[in-house]
Amino acid sequence: MKKILIIYTGGTIGMIYNEVNKTFIPFDFKQIFNQVPEVKRMGLKLTVQSFRPPIDSSNMQPQHWAQIAKAIELHYNEFDGFVVLHGSDTMAYTASALSFMLENLSKPVILTGSQLPVGEIRTDAKENLITSLEIASCEFNGKPAVPEVCIYFDFNLYRGNRTSKYNSEKFEAFQSVNYPVLAEAGVHLKFNHQFINKSTSKQLSVSTVMANEVGILKIFPGITKNWMESVMLAPGVRAIILETFGAGNTPNEPWVKDIIKRTAEAGRIIVNITQCGGGRVDQGRYETSRHLEQAGVISGFDLTTEAALTKLMFLLGKNYNNNRIKEQFQKNLRGEMTN
Repeated sequence: MKKILIIYTGGTIGMIYNEVNKTFIPFDFKQIFNQVPEVKRMGLKLTVQSFRPPIDSSNMQPQHWAQIAKAIELHYNEFDGFVVLHGSDTMAYTASALSFMLENLSKPVILTGSQLPVGEIRTDAKENLITSLEIASCEFNGKPAVPEVCIYFDFNLYRGNRTSKYNSEKFEAFQSVNYPVLAEAGVHLKFNHQFINKSTSKQLSVSTVMANEVGILKIFPGITKNWMESVMLAPGVRAIILETFGAGNTPNEPWVKDIIKRTAEAGRIIVNITQCGGGRVDQGRYETSRHLEQAGVISGFDLTTEAALTKLMFLLGKNYNNNRIKEQFQKNLRGEMTN
């Protein structure tokens, strides 16, 4: 009998309708068998740990990522897999963060949630939960089928650090444009083994320090000098993510070049990420990105913004010097980029 630890952080999946207040409220997820009786037939030994109190995913912070990572570390040898129930709004950030925090992971960590509460008639919560548990317990040749941090949602299993939420209304809330799905749930579970990380025999290493001295600046037509300067040179910022046009382009007006140059000279790391939902940065391909290359801006290749942010926070938390951070950032650490 496979043993699975369910970590309930909060989110829509754990809500039930309160007839008195006419609102959705969190319920004790240890009552899971009352809401999803089908789970009893899966032949799994389940243990539930809940955040006290459960939180809306919009309130998710790095200390909560650390709480999840520590729970996995503490119980790593007791369980065959882990399912993290989480609100969908920031799920991709948490999945990306955990992928970096949990080094040498050899067991499944599956994040899931729902667009409708578990008690609703048309809910997607039951299928998402049941299939996530099945994936977390699945083995091939005596080894876990998916020994990495993933998101399961609406019949698709995605690599966590390749995923972004793109729709607030459809059950198909997530997408992984730059990387294939790891598994598809139909009549049978179909795993795409060639795209899944291989299990490792190395010991799990957990990092819980995530430095948040990071800023994100989205470039847009009409951006002003004052606005760009206020973000790029804001006090206490050690790294900046530039969300640029297309393949990594920005305006190349003299004042833009000057701000980027001064930011780099101030010892701040600048990362170039495309605003596009898919594709990659090809820095230096166009004249409008050559000045970034010359200023020492590093390419984020095909990273999602969520992965770029959490990867920077992870590396900054290691207290590496800037050269080491730049070197490590441009390496594929957990399958998060193609470079």
